[in-house]
Amino acid sequence: MAEITNPQQTEARNARKTRTGLVVSDKMEKTVVVAIERRVPHPVYGKMVTRTRRLKAHDEENSAKVGDTVRIVETRPLSKDKRWRVVEIVNRAR
Repeated sequence: MAEITNPQQTEARNARKTRTGLVVSDKMEKTVVVAIERRVPHPVYGKMVTRTRRLKAHDEENSAKVGDTVRIVETRPLSKDKRWRVVEIVNRAR
């Protein structure tokens, strides 16, 4: 027998990715560029090397400035390049 579903019952959303990184540019309106660094072993030599990924993140209040450490979370596409949103400013730049 088919189970009747309640229209007000919603499925649980999948967990969203979160990253912490450094703001390297705040020249755009409501957008910051966040550099995410991760350390991975070199495929041949095994030495730890730093890989940097620059992501554009939505900052509604324009509150994050260059040098700030921010936490960003994955979201729906907001523009051609923007798929992340600033959740909080972890550390302010001095």
